[in-house]
Amino acid sequence: METAQFHALVVVALLVLFYGGTFLISTRIGKKEENADGYMTAGNNLGFGVSAASMTATWIWASSMYASATSGYTYGISGPIHYGLWGALMILFIYPFGRRIRAVAPKAHTLAEVLYVRHGRSSQLMLAGSNIVGSLISLMSNFIAGGVLISLLSPFNFTQGVFAVAAGVLLYTLWSGFRASVLTDFVQVVAMLGAVAVIVPFIFFAADFPAAFETGASNLTAEQGNFFSSEAFMQQGAPYIAAVLAYAIGNQTIAQRLFAVKESLIKPTFITATVGYGAMVIGVGMIGVLALYLGFEPSGGDPNNIIPGMAAEYLPPVLLAVFFIMIVGALSSTADSDLAALSSIMMADVYGQNVAGKEKADPKTMLLVGRITMVLATATAVAFASLQLNILDLLVFVGALWGALVFPVLASFYWGKVTGRAFTTSVLAALAVFLPVRFGWVPLDNALGIVVDVLAVVGIGVVLGLMVFGFFGARPARVVGVTAIVVSAPFAIGELHEYATLSGSLVAYSVSTIVCWSMSFRQQKDFDFAVIAQRTGDFDDSPAETAAAAAPADGDEVSVGRGAQDPDADPEPAGTGSK
Repeated sequence: METAQFHALVVVALLVLFYGGTFLISTRIGKKEENADGYMTAGNNLGFGVSAASMTATWIWASSMYASATSGYTYGISGPIHYGLWGALMILFIYPFGRRIRAVAPKAHTLAEVLYVRHGRSSQLMLAGSNIVGSLISLMSNFIAGGVLISLLSPFNFTQGVFAVAAGVLLYTLWSGFRASVLTDFVQVVAMLGAVAVIVPFIFFAADFPAAFETGASNLTAEQGNFFSSEAFMQQGAPYIAAVLAYAIGNQTIAQRLFAVKESLIKPTFITATVGYGAMVIGVGMIGVLALYLGFEPSGGDPNNIIPGMAAEYLPPVLLAVFFIMIVGALSSTADSDLAALSSIMMADVYGQNVAGKEKADPKTMLLVGRITMVLATATAVAFASLQLNILDLLVFVGALWGALVFPVLASFYWGKVTGRAFTTSVLAALAVFLPVRFGWVPLDNALGIVVDVLAVVGIGVVLGLMVFGFFGARPARVVGVTAIVVSAPFAIGELHEYATLSGSLVAYSVSTIVCWSMSFRQQKDFDFAVIAQRTGDFDDSPAETAAAAAPADGDEVSVGRGAQDPDADPEPAGTGSK
């Protein structure tokens, strides 16, 4: 591991082959007169194959593979299951909410753009700001993964690897934006699936599987050897269930694909992505389990080095090159999605609605804003990648942070009584409680710990209730949520605060839900959801918009005496009009 596995020229050739090929693909779809809306959502008309592949590739990033292997190496055989299975199911849970979002905002570009119409500027910028932070962290973690890969498999160092990957991703994404991202995603996911199907079994058999699982059992602790390990569930599985649900609802890379796919194809797209993600990520994560059984020590003690290290140890040069392309493809497919998401936020939410205004926004200026955003975001992520933070910790932290937004965002699409003030206050209150709990800023070995446990138990009910609500409606969701609280309370109160990651995430859910509901349920005004479709749409047609399409000011609510959805009603089925 201390010597280069590839000659420098070989690595350069592989990078030129991959990024040069994707760049050529992107130039085939480039337009001399670029369309701002096409740059953000590809005309809201993507077909099934491209959409499903793009959704899968975006959810499968190098960080997913690295973090799944880290989970297997840390928690044993159940680690990749907890990581990959729950992540896959969260993709599935997106689609019922996605159908409702598209029904009320068929031509939107971002969720924050919808919240601008729904609540006003403060809610919009709060969601947009959280996505900027989240996408920058995601971009940074993918650059870290690329830098680690190149530094382990070539004479180049970590910093040089980061620059190479960042430049390559920016090269093919800059010109055509989201369209380039989804088209190259299709090619990348096909390559990744094929590579995983060959590489993972090869590493296992090269490492003397299954004998290695017999001879190496002594390297595992009792918890690591237990498939039903409570430690693995509490430290990895449960936090990830909560974190990935937040990712699904709050992440602009997911929302962008939701707005881009044909509305009738939302369900098959997300079901297909669920299967693809689960199979690939769990399979790659098992390399971490194998490393644990073998007593493998990652280079420098850094868990991010497990997958590259195992590949360098057991793969022949040809398959090592295939592995190299697989990881570069995985990280690039998500990095380009982050760049596209960041550009759309700056184009639609910052310039389009807050600087120029919907009616006066110039599509050419929007394109310039989007491209400048990509360059600045890449530079920022490269700078922070030098910190080489733990990827698994980053993923769980961002997901938990977004937990504060899940209930207020979803409630805003279903319940006409939610106000802008309730949205903003609930998110800020949740963050104010989440941060001290997550980072141990206050002692929890007293009565305060019991308070945190009670809030976390309510958070369990909120998470499970929201999952049920998407598919079955409000009444079954209440039954499941209350039952979860009652059943978990005797076991969790007094213990849950000891798991900072899990309790912090659950507290974010519960506080935001309690505050948002308590500030909204007495409201007499109802929002007309039909207004959202009228006030969101193509920016290239903005001169045709009327002055009536201006969004409400902060805290204002549209009260029209009709059109509000009953909070007790089932979710509106896809394709129907506003209620």
